[in-house]
Amino acid sequence: MIETFLALLFAHVLADYVFQPGWMVARKRNPLVLLLHSALVLALSQAATGHVMAEPVVFLALAHGAIDAVKTWGFRDTLATHLVDQAAHLVVLAAIAAHAPNLWSTGSWADLSAWLPHLMVLASGALLATRAGGFAMEKLMAPLAESFTSDGLPRGGMLIGQLERGLIFLLILFGQTTSVGFLIAAKSIMRFEASKEQKAAEYVIIGTLASFGWAILAGQATVALFDLLPPLEITSGIP
Repeated sequence: MIETFLALLFAHVLADYVFQPGWMVARKRNPLVLLLHSALVLALSQAATGHVMAEPVVFLALAHGAIDAVKTWGFRDTLATHLVDQAAHLVVLAAIAAHAPNLWSTGSWADLSAWLPHLMVLASGALLATRAGGFAMEKLMAPLAESFTSDGLPRGGMLIGQLERGLIFLLILFGQTTSVGFLIAAKSIMRFEASKEQKAAEYVIIGTLASFGWAILAGQATVALFDLLPPLEITSGIP
């Protein structure tokens, strides 16, 4: 069951955070664009599980489109609605994995490599920590950004955020959780020196703590998913 869930999660992360361009997000009120996104979810889920026309995969794409439709036409695009939307998608993924636990084991990739589920959870965690974290932080900081302007580098804040969340993600994966504290302290000192104005400092501190918190949660969740997978048997070839 866990391999099925991870394959579906990998497809979901790719569909929402890698292969969904900005124009698609902006025009999702158009039913054809929403249908195109659902078709993308279907194709990626088929590729991830190794099943072409399995009913659970088709249902997943339909459910994904329905959840996005409710969010798009029924609610404002805020951090709260984004998190609820993603939680609903995760519930559907878990339900399908519970209903069809053998989806992965009967797929085309199950016999190729025992490494694939581990690679999928690693890639999913990294994308959730960096790409998904970037979108979440943007929605969190949007109300504050209306009263704060900066002359920083174009998209510099986004790049810094992705780098810091990626670094924290790697530190947690390698068990170096104490190093995260040094990273937070170092960035806090740099930010304090770079900006002495109270409004700017508060804006930066809120964004920094939220970004670090997101990366820590993503890293811990990835480690927990790794623990649910069967351990890999690595042989040296020495008799």
